[in-house]
Amino acid sequence: MIGRRDTVNGAHFGFTDRWGGVSAVPHEELNLGGAVGDDPAAVVANRRLAAGALGLDADRVVWMDQVHGADVAVVDGPWGEGPVPPVDAVVTARRGLPLAVLTADCVPVLLADPVAGVAGAAHAGRPGMVAGVVPAAVRAMTELGADPARIVARTGPAVCGRCYEVPAGMRDEVAETEPAAYAETSWGTPAVDVCAGVHAQLERLGVRDRTRSPVCTRESHDHFSYRRDRVTGRLAGYVWLD
Repeated sequence: MIGRRDTVNGAHFGFTDRWGGVSAVPHEELNLGGAVGDDPAAVVANRRLAAGALGLDADRVVWMDQVHGADVAVVDGPWGEGPVPPVDAVVTARRGLPLAVLTADCVPVLLADPVAGVAGAAHAGRPGMVAGVVPAAVRAMTELGADPARIVARTGPAVCGRCYEVPAGMRDEVAETEPAAYAETSWGTPAVDVCAGVHAQLERLGVRDRTRSPVCTRESHDHFSYRRDRVTGRLAGYVWLD
């Protein structure tokens, strides 16, 4: 259920795998995405199971309506009633408030400055990485008092550069913005390494404490992958501060 968990000085990071939930094929089992065609009751149950495994209150988790952009929302509590805003990053200065990001090949980016008490979560697919969603999230965190030198960054399971095949022109366009994302598949065709691009951006911002998941979602059947299966569930990354 929780494929990986990490705690650093009161900053908590957790990433799910696809097991331990109640969803049926093709969303089996722990689908946490509410917009992929799964039974809504199953998604609610799965979110409660995942939150419980992390010791969190599912009703307090802040989710996003992810649109592959670079907009950031600053939050101090759950959204409440009404539509969830279309953003790809959320940040908070409220300790104990869990932030969540959904992925199924994109890079889930979790950020926290334990000293300032500021946390952030970002959804970095290829378009979002190029648009600068991660730098935007870090800027929003610094406006709340975070210091990039203190920020702890964790990126979760995502499609790797050896598997993310794209047209040559697209690779060149991405590399114009982020050269570190230039890649080649294991079978010798043009590719993009979104996670490498994200980590290069974080490095330039002064974020030094970074860890990258070794899991490629396309290669791992313990994880959802849109590129592999098309119709599938969504994983989640969670970050919060004591």
